Amino acid sequence: MISFFESKDQSIFAVQSKKSLSENEIKKLEWLFGDATLLTNSELNKDLIGPRAAMVSPWSTNAVEICQNMGLQSILRIEKYKPANDDSIDFDPMLNEKFKSLKQDIFSVNATPDKIKYIQNIEKYNQDEGLALSRDEIVYLNDVSKKINRELTDSEIFGFSQVNSEHCRHKIFNGKFVIDGNEKDESLFSLIKKTSKVNPENIVSAYKDNVAFIKGPKIIQFAPSKSDEANFYISKEIDTVISLKAETHNFPTTVEPFNGAATGSGGEIRDRLAGGRGSIPLAGTAVYMTPYSRINEKEWEKNICERKWLYQSPVEILIKASNGASDFGNKFGQPLISGSVFTFENDDNGEIQSYDKVIMLAGGIGFANKNHSIKNKPKKDDLIVIMGGDNYRIGMGGAAVSSADTGEFSTGIELNAIQRSNPEMQKRVANAIRGTVENDENCIVSIHDHGAGGHLNCLTELVEETGGFIELDNLPIGDPTLSNKEIIGNESQERMGLIIKRENIHEFIQICERERAPVYIVGKVTDDGRFTIYSEKTNLKCVDLDLGHFFGSSPQTILKDKSVSKKYNQIKYSTKLVHRYVEQLFSLESVGCKDWLTNKVDRCVGGKVAKQQCVGELQLPLNNCGVMALDFSTRHGVATSIGHSSISALIDPESGSKNSIAEALTNIIWAPIENNLKGVSLSANWMWPCRNYGEDARLYKAVDSLSKFAIELGINIPTGKDSLSMNQKYEDIEVKSPGTVIISATAHCSDIYNIIEPPLKANKGSVFYINLSSDDYKLGGSAFSQIIGNIGVDTPTINDSKYFLNVFDTIQKMIKKKLIISGHDIGSGGLITTLMEMCFSTNNIGAKIDLTSLNEKDSVKLLFSENSGIVIQCKDKKSEKEIMDSGIRAYRIGEVTNSNNLVIKNHDNDFLFDLDKFRDYWFSTSTLLDKKQTSNNLADVRFKNYKKQPLKYKFPKNFEGNLIKLTSGKKPIAAILREKGSNSERELANALHIAGFDVKDIHMTDLLSGKENLKDVKFLGAVGGFSNSDVLGSAKGWAGSFKYNESAQKAIKNFFTRDDTLSIGICNGCQLFMELDLIYPKHEEHGKMTFNDSKKHESNFTSVKINTNNSVMLNSLEQSTLGVWISHGEGKFKLPYSKKNYNIVAEYGYSEYPSNPNGSDYNTAMLCSNDGRHLVTMPHIERSIFKWNWAYYQNGREDKLSPWILAFVNAKNWILENS
Repeated sequence: MISFFESKDQSIFAVQSKKSLSENEIKKLEWLFGDATLLTNSELNKDLIGPRAAMVSPWSTNAVEICQNMGLQSILRIEKYKPANDDSIDFDPMLNEKFKSLKQDIFSVNATPDKIKYIQNIEKYNQDEGLALSRDEIVYLNDVSKKINRELTDSEIFGFSQVNSEHCRHKIFNGKFVIDGNEKDESLFSLIKKTSKVNPENIVSAYKDNVAFIKGPKIIQFAPSKSDEANFYISKEIDTVISLKAETHNFPTTVEPFNGAATGSGGEIRDRLAGGRGSIPLAGTAVYMTPYSRINEKEWEKNICERKWLYQSPVEILIKASNGASDFGNKFGQPLISGSVFTFENDDNGEIQSYDKVIMLAGGIGFANKNHSIKNKPKKDDLIVIMGGDNYRIGMGGAAVSSADTGEFSTGIELNAIQRSNPEMQKRVANAIRGTVENDENCIVSIHDHGAGGHLNCLTELVEETGGFIELDNLPIGDPTLSNKEIIGNESQERMGLIIKRENIHEFIQICERERAPVYIVGKVTDDGRFTIYSEKTNLKCVDLDLGHFFGSSPQTILKDKSVSKKYNQIKYSTKLVHRYVEQLFSLESVGCKDWLTNKVDRCVGGKVAKQQCVGELQLPLNNCGVMALDFSTRHGVATSIGHSSISALIDPESGSKNSIAEALTNIIWAPIENNLKGVSLSANWMWPCRNYGEDARLYKAVDSLSKFAIELGINIPTGKDSLSMNQKYEDIEVKSPGTVIISATAHCSDIYNIIEPPLKANKGSVFYINLSSDDYKLGGSAFSQIIGNIGVDTPTINDSKYFLNVFDTIQKMIKKKLIISGHDIGSGGLITTLMEMCFSTNNIGAKIDLTSLNEKDSVKLLFSENSGIVIQCKDKKSEKEIMDSGIRAYRIGEVTNSNNLVIKNHDNDFLFDLDKFRDYWFSTSTLLDKKQTSNNLADVRFKNYKKQPLKYKFPKNFEGNLIKLTSGKKPIAAILREKGSNSERELANALHIAGFDVKDIHMTDLLSGKENLKDVKFLGAVGGFSNSDVLGSAKGWAGSFKYNESAQKAIKNFFTRDDTLSIGICNGCQLFMELDLIYPKHEEHGKMTFNDSKKHESNFTSVKINTNNSVMLNSLEQSTLGVWISHGEGKFKLPYSKKNYNIVAEYGYSEYPSNPNGSDYNTAMLCSNDGRHLVTMPHIERSIFKWNWAYYQNGREDKLSPWILAFVNAKNWILENS
């Protein structure tokens, strides 16, 4: 039966149960639904929007699991329906539908699964299903049918189309090019592979796995000793390899931006999880490219006719796509530490060049144990295992549809190809894999992610060398109407395929069950070279082919094209308009402030972020590169950066490729790199409108140029991706996206304490300029050309690879000798933008610049050209002499001033820029977009306050942040308490470990089963994250497990009753303790955590003032003001009593938004129990332990640890004194 509950906001919860609900069950559900009311109606007549009947939502899966933990075993399904007050309300028709009424049959599905179809006319089937098979492939499949003497099944043809799609097989990159009648000697792929053949020094694995691996350092792995039960954390040294990967999700993001970008991010994470025999994702990157946003009607936008967008407008895509990528990373627990945004359109004599088919790139870095870096070959009778969620009718044919032009197929087919994201499920799967690879023995033989092509692609690739037998009935079904083809071909997300030795399967399942990661044994490895999918229920095989039939496809693709020489218009300008040009330049999304992107994405989770986007006392997104620590003990890290130069590639594809590499390298140069430039590896992602006249020739030139330049620099390109159907079709026109390559650079960072950032510093050395292009200053292909409205005729390039390499290595040596204190690349917006950005992050910092020595009288060219280059500030006179004597052409161009002005002289031209005014121009671009995502006018408040809330600290007296021997003597036991969806356990465990605790990893499954009871625990840390995906409210489900499970309730009650215990609840853990009323149990009305005033996730490095207090952990820090990370969506303390009734131990550094990110009553950041033993905090002190954790640290201090470590040392000392 179905019962209906109505919440206070008039949402409806439909609860399907095996039997009528008892009075006790109703009370539990009313509490769970936020004091909702059970309705007596058996049906409701009102307009609502909610999930489709046939698809159990991820939300429901979590809600039902919460109910089971609360003892509500009869609950089968719960769905939430929101009032539909507006016919135009935005909702996803693949997930939801509109209802006029809700009846007892809302979850009933009357359809029956289609039976296996044997296809007579493959050509017609291809057209009907949108499989994008070529004529040659259809001929090939007909031949296969003749050879096996039967018609192929729908599953076999569908599977072949996915496995052999352009998306999966890269037929153009492996194809033969004939340009201007001349056959090229090498394919595009061979040109890319050549870089690794010539420069193989740092490569471990390239082109043959889900990711590329390069050499990494020895690090200290800090993890539980075993993962199948609660265990103590231990440290052990391992050899590592570093993973790099970047994927594009262009078609899905064009069609449905939120889920398209979310699943793009999720899929790329799974690629890194599947590297070797399992690896660890560390951090992500993202790039968004769309048509102009038209958010404030700029002149150059008006000159181009706006199209009738097929699915979403550009500004909707920018907001929703970035929301999707951010949401997935936030909930999965992966920081997003670097990225880019670029909007562009051009009308070339009636031909529009624009990103109507948008680009969404998701990249990332990680690492693996070197011993796990190569997959093992499966052997007969090894078990084939699937991890993750159920199968639904979503993501059908995504590989094939994404290989075609957007708009080519029906809207139904294209929407049907979009996946749906469930990051919390992927987190469970990832935790189980992490636990397996961190064990002394890794039982994974081989692993592959489920992406394009679903089970068919994943499983065939797992057993490609051997053969496999799959039992269809063992695959998890979420939608009973799925046909065999849909079961094995859908792209439901968050799934992994693995091969496990039969003798290890029990241990592996134990790990999965502890992490609540669904796991299914679905088949076994054979040695007959066949791939068979069989149903015992029907005694039928929907797939039964030799693997050679799947992988041995049609003849090599041949591409014939002619070179087309395009001439764009000359750029006209006036030196008198320089100030206006800068103001206009800052209104471009690519040049203006990106705060609207960074303020909503977690940039600290995991506690290993050493450098992310934001810098300086004002925390503005201006950093050069992202860097992650590889562990908590050494100085080793991984650096990553992005580079692209799409407009210059329109003028000259060869220059565009070089400029793209150059931008990535001039971004990563500021991290000290092992082996300097030779230590860098690249990922190249190609987005190109192939099979259009002249475009295949341009692509070949671009790839050839990229390959040669990389080889000349001594670096390699061991991974990448191509997306070569970058057209969008409308009824009357077809729009080509500009041919684009996005470069992701990755390297082993040798010292995470010594990374150079852009902000200039007063009372230090001079400012120098270095031109790495060895080219004349040219305006073509620049951001300046966009605001003029013409692309330009000439674009800069890199003329001297050896000089570029020499400059790179010289700067590296100076950084390692600590002779450079600030530096920034010259990219979008040119030199004028670089100089201003180096001033923006600090109030009252300016510069006096003289460019006359550069010998270019045209000041517009000098200021706005995007010739590859860098600007550095030397430490002192000694370092200035070193750079002048280095042999590179470094020009001293000026000095830093204590002012709000940038003064520039070039020959007879003098310019004065009021930095406060131009910084506002720059930031206002972000504000316009931020208004689209931030509630309660807080985007305007952020604009008003961003420069008024500089980070100012007051450290405790006599604090010395050294790695002193804190762990000597007796070690009390601390426990890290986590739930599925938690993502902050390692950083909290490490803080406690450094302070001298023995730290135990306890999952909620350990408490619920009674295996753990906290009796031996003195300190309990409830961690941050998104437990149960925040379904039904942050920590609501987690709290329900304690309130209504006898074992868990007893354990937590006994722990808090004892007088010898301490605890901390951080973020999600804070929400848990507040929901359980553990801090002020005697209050009649309890404080709660609720949504931020902005109604969005907030991520920021802010500050807190620590009040006079009796907190065991924080009393020695009173009167300090310290920097700290925040990252949450429901962080507002809603406190019903007056301030005096609460022990508020810390408040935000400024009471207004965004320093106070949530609008908490009384500016509350941290609360403590009246006796000082139990602390709750929304700020992440555990992610702010090291100096390198801080996004802005106290100038001049050489600490290793920040003052926050004292909180944990205080806790250890108190426990030892009171035991």
